[in-house]
Amino acid sequence: MNGQDQILTHALPEVSGRAKTILALDLGTTTGWAIRGFDGLITSGTASFKPNRYDGGGMRYLRFTNWLTEIDRLSGPIEAIYFEEVRRHIGTDAAHVFGGLLAVLSSWGELRGVPYQGVPVGTIKKFLTGRGNAPKQSMIDAARDRGFNPADDNEADAIAILLWAIETNGGMA
Repeated sequence: MNGQDQILTHALPEVSGRAKTILALDLGTTTGWAIRGFDGLITSGTASFKPNRYDGGGMRYLRFTNWLTEIDRLSGPIEAIYFEEVRRHIGTDAAHVFGGLLAVLSSWGELRGVPYQGVPVGTIKKFLTGRGNAPKQSMIDAARDRGFNPADDNEADAIAILLWAIETNGGMA
């Protein structure tokens, strides 16, 4: 975890006497994340998986694997994962990074029996702002209107995914 992490003081509804631990991710070089722990509290932040100049091509994905395992150890066990399902990327590099992170996420979940589900970008934006094509700043503002303080649009998107999963019962929540 990093210095951008935050713990919010409000809790969301519990499931069966305790909240289900749900992780929401906006996958990318700077990955936004939000997690509702078993205690119902939400923590969110960003994690950078930018390789340094001496890293091999797989180090980004190894770090992401280790990060998922650490989140699961500290806040879990994770019972469901939701991620922003991007169908169209502006750049080729972004598409490659997303695909690699998604491959790691899905294999990590399969190995541990943790269900995972993609949520379309438009669904997330419409849920939080009322507009399926809302710009990044609108997502940040809407998250702040809900009592969160995202550092950037990556964290705001992860918060929106988590709230969507909890409030709409997102298929698995």
